[in-house]
Amino acid sequence: MKKHLAVITLVFAFGFSACNSQKKNKLPILGRTDYVEVNGTIDTIYHTIPDYSFVDQDSTEVTPKTFENKVYVADFFFGTCPTICPVMKQQMLRIYDRFKSNPEFGIISHTIDPDHDTVAYLKDYSERIGIMDNDVWHFVTGKKEEIYDLGTAAGYMVQVGEDASAEGGYIHSGAFILVDKERRVRGFYDGTVAADVDILMNDIDRLLSEYEKK
Repeated sequence: MKKHLAVITLVFAFGFSACNSQKKNKLPILGRTDYVEVNGTIDTIYHTIPDYSFVDQDSTEVTPKTFENKVYVADFFFGTCPTICPVMKQQMLRIYDRFKSNPEFGIISHTIDPDHDTVAYLKDYSERIGIMDNDVWHFVTGKKEEIYDLGTAAGYMVQVGEDASAEGGYIHSGAFILVDKERRVRGFYDGTVAADVDILMNDIDRLLSEYEKK
């Protein structure tokens, strides 16, 4: 496998959610889990996406509050990517088209090349793939180190970074990451494989249904 098709880090010990999504039980909660005793009761503390602040293609600040009360899908890309990014964006468009009218759903795509992928570039990029005047799908940029930190084990648990030997100069995962309303990671899916994206869309429906039943 080429180096740019980076294998997602240790979290994949859990396996792609594709393996789990066919089961009838609830989607797993992925990442490190801690247990804390409080007044004799054991509380479970799940891994959650940390705070962040970026700017999207409309020059709007994007923070976790942007996705408050929303299930969302996250990924990492760069605008001049010569390999997997175009395929990923075509697959993400399928997700966007299916769920864009649902107020409890969103998408966030993080550029890993913020020096090139400015707000103006991301605006043009989003319009070129057909995203017009819609706040469902946020293409975000910011400080490179903060974006990279968010991709690590402390955040989305995927591989992102610079690599001079990789095509385009960057290395990143091709994963689509499903996040619930509590900022917990519920699944990883290969964003270059249509069948995996089909499973993701089914799991989005399942997750939204879980909230409807509460």
